[in-house]
Formats: sequence, C-alpha cells, structure tokens
Amino acid sequence: MLITLAEVGGAQTYVASLLPALAPGFDVVVAAHGAGPLREAAATPSGARFVPLEHVRRKVSPFRDVAGLLELVRVLRRERPDIVHANSSKAGVLGRLAASLAGVPIRIFTVHGWAFSAHSGVASRLYRWADRLVRPLTTATICVSDTDRARGLAARTCTAETTVVIPNAIDVDGAPASRRERPRPLIVAVGRLKAPKDFLTLVRALALLPGHAFDAAIVGDGPDRAELEAAIEALGIGERVILLGEREDVRQLLAGADIFVLSSASEGLPVSVLEAMAAGLPVVGSHVGGVPELVVEGETGLLVEAGDPESLAAALDTLVEDAELRRRMGDAGRERARERFDLERFWEAHRALYSRELAKRGLPVPAP
Repeated sequence: MLITLAEVGGAQTYVASLLPALAPGFDVVVAAHGAGPLREAAATPSGARFVPLEHVRRKVSPFRDVAGLLELVRVLRRERPDIVHANSSKAGVLGRLAASLAGVPIRIFTVHGWAFSAHSGVASRLYRWADRLVRPLTTATICVSDTDRARGLAARTCTAETTVVIPNAIDVDGAPASRRERPRPLIVAVGRLKAPKDFLTLVRALALLPGHAFDAAIVGDGPDRAELEAAIEALGIGERVILLGEREDVRQLLAGADIFVLSSASEGLPVSVLEAMAAGLPVVGSHVGGVPELVVEGETGLLVEAGDPESLAAALDTLVEDAELRRRMGDAGRERARERFDLERFWEAHRALYSRELAKRGLPVPAP
C-alpha cells in the first residue's frame, strides 16, 4: 500500500480503513513519507509493517521525484510484493512506474479525485500527461466515484476495461451521533487548509450570515491558515468562527455539531462528508466531483456551486433557521450512509479485485 504522505487526509483514511480487511489473508506493507495517523494505523491493530519514504513528497520537484522513483524501486525489489496499490497523485504516478521497473505483477491505482481536475494551467496538463504515460502500466484503476471514472475515461487517463468504481466507506454504527443542546447551531468544516478545499469561500459566506445565529469551527491545518486568520479578522467574525487546527477527536466534534459544510473547488468522494453523514449531520456541499453522489439535494443536504459565497451563505442560512429540517436531513443522511457506503461492501470489493487479479496470473489467492 503506497501513498505519498502519512498525514491526515481522505486518501490516508481510505488506506487505514482498508487495512483491517487485508490482514487475515495478506502480508501488508504501508509505505509513505512523514508522520501521521496512517503510520499508527499500520502498526496496530492491522499488523501491517510501515516503511518510511524519504524522497516521495507532495510538491513536484524533478530532482526529488527522480530520487523518489529510485527509492521506490529499491523498496519494491527488497519487499518483492505481488501487488502494489498506489494512492494519491504523486505516489500514483511514481508508484506505478517503479512497480513496473521492479517487476511487480499487479499494479493498482486508486483515484481520490484526478489531480488534473484539482489544478489548472500547466500543472493540470502535466498531471494529465503523467497519468496517461503510466496508464499502460496499470493493472486496474479504482475510482471512488462514478464522476471520477467518467472524467478519467474522457481524459484518457484510464480505460473502461480496467477501471472499477468502489466508493469510500464509513463505519456508521461505530460513529457517535449524539446531540448537545446548544443556544445556537454549530457549523463544522473539516479539511486541509489548502487548495482545492477553498475555506476562504466558506469564511466569506459565514460573514454574510446574521451574527447572532450561529457558531462555526474549522478543523484542520495547512499552508492557508494565515490567510484564513487574516480574512476572519478583516471580516469581523473572530468571535463566531474559530480555527481548531488538527484534531484527533473529529468524530466527537461532529457528534456535537448541527451542520457540516464542504466548500471545496474539487473533490473525489470526500470521507469527511461520509463522516458527517454517519454523525447524522445535514451537509451543505459544493456541487463538485462525487459530492452529489453522497448528498441528495433537499433530502440529506443542500448543494451549491463552488466558489460562490452568496449561494453558500443562503444554503447555510436555510439550515441555521430550521432545526426540524436539520434533524430530518441528518437522519436521512445517516441512513443513506448505512445503506450505500458501509465498510463490509468496501472491504469485499477490494478483496474480490485483488483475488481476481492474482488468479489471472496464477498467483496464490487468499481463502475467503
């Protein structure tokens, strides 16, 4: 299991969620750069081994990326895996190329939102061509949403014959869904403070709401924090909007909230939205990527155009002013998460894909 960074994030949660299902039948190694929850998840209770990477980093750097490719080739030649399953854009490109050079027979890539969609200009074109370059080296591509599969086929970064959709999943029954009595609704957003999450649009939308009507908390950290702090101060909403930084108790925070909001400019199938649904929260989300596959407009939440603070404010205001609507949408979202995005289905789909590809090559297949 290869991923660029071990930090907090949706792709990291995906990998951590998958590990318990693989431990009984596979010898699992997780390789990533840096520290974070994924490193801990690999150690216990999954029984996986963690291999730290030195040169595989998020930022594009020709010299470091070549070093990262060589590092991955060395790791794969040492470990001699039957399957490399790469996640995130950088690890996806370098990992598939390194696996081919190292003779790994099965090379799988999970798309957590195509990088060429999350960027623009030269960066977008570079990511598109990089994914096209390694497409022939890819045994199977997993998309977390139908939207991403369609987008990849249109961009020729994957093929219909080798691409499957396995949505992200959540342990709904294991998620707390309690409620606190609050004098005013609490709006919560979760994510890395960096593009394409677009928390600046959220802050501007919050400034348009009546000051007495709500509290808001943004959970996460990242390079855009200083800009957000300056915007909150300039808009005069510092008493109502707080930046909590990275937290390990996100599920508990969601259980104590009233509304979840996602203002991203680009997404795959966000785990943060699934976590909010499992907590019984109505979701206000950008109409991007796979978000409409999670949030049913008018039933489990409200969808708005990305980058539009006025529309976002109007949707939030609708929920702030109507406690019964919040409750009804939250209950519907929790039930939808339980029915369509449960962990057992997620686990079985991955095990079936691995077993199918192993059997094609005459390699040992773990017992069901």
